[in-house]
Amino acid sequence: RMLSGYKPKNDIKDSYKILELEEGCSLDDVRNSYRNLAKKYHPDSSSGMADSKAFIRVEEAYRLVLNDLAAKPKPDPGEEEEDQFKSKSLQHRHYLSFEGVGIGTPSQREKQYMQFRVDRATEQVLEYRQQRLESRYAGSDLSRAKDVRQSKKVKITQAVERLVEDLIQESMAKGDFDNLSGKGKPLQKFSDSPHIDPMTHNLNRILIDNGYQPEWILLQKEIRETIEGLRKSIVASRRKLGEPMTLSEQKQWGRICEQFAEDIRKLNKRVDNFNLVVPILSRQMVHFSTDKEMLRARKTYEAVVEKVSHSDTKESEGEAGKRFGWKSSLLKWLKL
Repeated sequence: RMLSGYKPKNDIKDSYKILELEEGCSLDDVRNSYRNLAKKYHPDSSSGMADSKAFIRVEEAYRLVLNDLAAKPKPDPGEEEEDQFKSKSLQHRHYLSFEGVGIGTPSQREKQYMQFRVDRATEQVLEYRQQRLESRYAGSDLSRAKDVRQSKKVKITQAVERLVEDLIQESMAKGDFDNLSGKGKPLQKFSDSPHIDPMTHNLNRILIDNGYQPEWILLQKEIRETIEGLRKSIVASRRKLGEPMTLSEQKQWGRICEQFAEDIRKLNKRVDNFNLVVPILSRQMVHFSTDKEMLRARKTYEAVVEKVSHSDTKESEGEAGKRFGWKSSLLKWLKL
């Protein structure tokens, strides 16, 4: 691949001299001489005389000699040997074949060939899955009708786009756009930040207009809603048990706390997944502590109980005032 478009500069006599051969030699002599010189001058060999330029000259001479031998008439027994030799690839290129993929050193070509194989395997898997899906839904009249409608829609859209492009090109040819304001001046697409890539800006605007939210935004919202729900549920469960708790209620409260700890552990796994996909380092979240959440729930429960008891005290005082209000009014009337 590297030498496919290269034109050699040596003539046939110099080529024989470079290969250290004489005219009229056999194919075996040419092959043996080329092999020895390739081992001697090849850049990847461990020889102390390795030289890339010398190896290129040897390769050019080898190709010219092969062409010269192929052009000369050969007896019938030798034609089979020549065809067999021409069909073979160069000896020093056997380990560099890689289906003709890649350039560079052998290690670089090997890496490029491995990546090529991975991409090809991926395409084959996708084609296989597509064929399976097509064969699965091939017998459905509804799917065929849907495909027909979709294809018609695509054709109509393409036809309209071509018509619009033709009209624009026709108007440009007539000079209808020559008198537009701002002709020859750069477009002011992004007045806020001119350094933003136009394609990225347009894609983000389209996604935002259609209600798209990134994965990390959805995960963050889900984590916040989950922790709020867990906090409310643990406080509600504690209020149902009352104060003080009996022995059975204490066992039930222990099971509730164990379930709460398990829910916190699962929530922390979601936090790990969120930290892997969030693009901003400052937006990463820390794990929720079971002990801190239990202490928070306890304080919330005590505040709710205190508020309820305070409201009950006010209500009892109000009822007592209503109950004894007629007696105080009677005493005041008697005094008067």
